[in-house]
Amino acid sequence: MNPFHQRLQQHGLKLNRSTFQTLQINVGRKCNQTCTHCHVDASPWRTEMMDAPTAKRVGAWITEHRPAIVDITGGAPELSDHFRYFVETARSVDAHVIDRNNLTIIETKSHAYLPDFLAEHEVEIVASLPCYLEENVNEQRGDGVFAKSISALRKLNAVGYGTRLPLTLVYNPIGAKLPPDQSELEADYKRELEARYGIVFSKLYTITNIPIARFATELREHGEWDSYMDLLANSFNPSTVESLMCRSTINIGWKGEVFDCDFNQMLKMQLRNGKELFLWDVTPDSIGDFPILTANHCLGCTAGSGSSCTGSLN
Repeated sequence: MNPFHQRLQQHGLKLNRSTFQTLQINVGRKCNQTCTHCHVDASPWRTEMMDAPTAKRVGAWITEHRPAIVDITGGAPELSDHFRYFVETARSVDAHVIDRNNLTIIETKSHAYLPDFLAEHEVEIVASLPCYLEENVNEQRGDGVFAKSISALRKLNAVGYGTRLPLTLVYNPIGAKLPPDQSELEADYKRELEARYGIVFSKLYTITNIPIARFATELREHGEWDSYMDLLANSFNPSTVESLMCRSTINIGWKGEVFDCDFNQMLKMQLRNGKELFLWDVTPDSIGDFPILTANHCLGCTAGSGSSCTGSLN
């Protein structure tokens, strides 16, 4: 029994699926950045990206099953040749579309179209900005990232994001600690970004760094693995379990493989039914027949106020 299941058992809890709501598509590992906390190990030199036949099969699934939410992530999802196709297909069935945007992609010549395109299709933007201070952002995401992010945010504001359209910023802690209170930090972000740069946004998500990929390597290199895992386990909050995103989500990889969440995908914890499952093997109803796969990294989603792709859970 893994430590996460031990915590569930101690509190008399079970992690069961609820009604399907979100199809989360990870289009691949290529990104224009190389962030220290990235759970995908994304970078400009990664080549794993969804091909056209797979994209068409995913699009057909969306058209048939009409998920309430289509959440597009990566890497930088906009680097996919099929990004616009997914947005347009999902909107054609009236799905709410989320773009997990790193902001700096908007500053590249090839993707300068994004603010207008996303606004036209009323796509929600969920954008990483780990601090409102330049030094902290550049430490986590690379030199020059903060300035590009501020420029991108101004362009998004100019087309209605943060006012008419939803613009969510994402905070990740630097180092082996839990994020602070989401509502208090959101107030700080709104005050400082507007005062310093004239930027407005809708809300802030605080997301715990999950101990996999680059962050796991960093923890081990600094001798912090055991203490961080103890912090997550000792901070287990039973009230977060009901709101975990894995309960209502089908997550798929760049080959169309089915997972419970993006973290499980990175650990290759693929759902199986005698064989590996792909999106076209399941339906919103049949996914309920499969148990949610867990391991010790799941403690990161239930520590403190909890954490998922939709921020604090408590």
